[in-house]
Parts: sequence; structure tokens; C-alpha cells
Amino acid sequence: MQFRIALEDPATPEVIALLEAGDAYGASLYPAESNHFLPLDALRAPNVRFVVARDGQGTAVGTGAVALSEDFAELKRMWVVPEARDNGISKAILADLEARVADAGHSLLRLETGIDNHEALALYERKGFVRRGPFGDYREDPLSVFMEKQLSAATAATA
Repeated sequence: MQFRIALEDPATPEVIALLEAGDAYGASLYPAESNHFLPLDALRAPNVRFVVARDGQGTAVGTGAVALSEDFAELKRMWVVPEARDNGISKAILADLEARVADAGHSLLRLETGIDNHEALALYERKGFVRRGPFGDYREDPLSVFMEKQLSAATAATA
């Protein structure tokens, strides 16, 4: 499958539908208090880089974002529609976002995901993320997994 990844405004109907699908998937696995989705208005903040993967026909098939803070960046809203999975899209979105984090001058990327999100956990572990405790405003949650990755200077050049 051919696809391209680019910065986009998340407030388009097609992208909102993807975000809602990701929300519904999270809600099917975890109670509301264990879902930590950035709302649409926060995804449009100046410190957020939001990307969309589109297939060869221009259809949105995946999303991802990073929220840049003073000390680190946080991965948010990674989602690939089920019918487009196993085509390298999530790996490409992650690589794109890592490069944007490095380009912004950050070397630390953190994330929170759920214990039952096995595909995501496997991806993050394969890509060098290690488990850690809660960070930022997160609190200990038996349904959450917290991870981080130290980005190298070469990350921006290779992604």
C-alpha cells in the first residue's frame, strides 16, 4: 500500500471520523478515566504536531500527534484504521513524529497507552521505547503503561 504522511488540521470531517474511531476503540477496552485522549481543540494547539497518513487515493487511514512541552514530547492519538494495518503505516507515522520531535530540539519522547493495546505495545517496544512510571499529570493506573524513548541526534536525519 502506498501512503503519504503530512501535517494536517485535525478538524476536518474525515480526520474527525478517524479520531472518533480511535476513541471508540479505546472506550471498548478501558473505562473513561483510563482513556487520556487529547481533545480536538488541544490537537490544534501551537505546541502540537498532528499528522495524517493518506493512501494512494487520498483517503485518511491513520493519525498521530506529538505534544511538545518544555522537557519532553508526548506521543498522542496514534491510530490506523483496521483495514490499512500491516502495511507499515504506524511505523512510518511514528518515525515521522520522532523526526518532528528531534527537529523541535527535544530528545525525549514519552507516551501512555493501555495494557490491552497489544499491537501498540509491541510496536513501541520494537522501536526502542522502555517502560517507566507515570509522568506529567498522569497518575498510577493499573490499566496504563507508560513508556519513553531517548531520541538520538540521527533521528531527524533518518526519518
